[in-house]
Amino acid sequence: MTVNVVTEIIIERPREEVAAFAGDPTNAPEWYANIESVDWQTPPPVAVGSRMDFMARFLGRRLAYTYEVAELVAGERLVMRTAQGPFPMETTYTWEALGPDRTRMTLRNRGEPAGFAKFGAPVMASAIRKANEKDLANLKRIMEH
Repeated sequence: MTVNVVTEIIIERPREEVAAFAGDPTNAPEWYANIESVDWQTPPPVAVGSRMDFMARFLGRRLAYTYEVAELVAGERLVMRTAQGPFPMETTYTWEALGPDRTRMTLRNRGEPAGFAKFGAPVMASAIRKANEKDLANLKRIMEH
């Protein structure tokens, strides 16, 4: 079973500002509740081919994984993928200007659980959705203040 979770939020800031902050993996621990740290394997700034090690907590477990940037359209779209572990994941950010000071940010997590993890896919999808909603609300609070 594929997990495909899409969440979005409207942030009252210019698209370029939201994309610059949210699209910089270094900032992830500031707005993602479950991400504890990000360590760059390649030199910043973010570019296609950039690799970062993430340390996170999810569903009571500590997870270490490496994301690689697969696509980047500055200020519009960022796609990162990991093929490690029992749950390969693709995370996509998109930013759409709804006016000069208003941005729709969409966060999509898609993956294909393998082995035993596939039986927990529905629970995982629900947990990802709840976490993403909280994280986007936190990003909105940071960006608007």
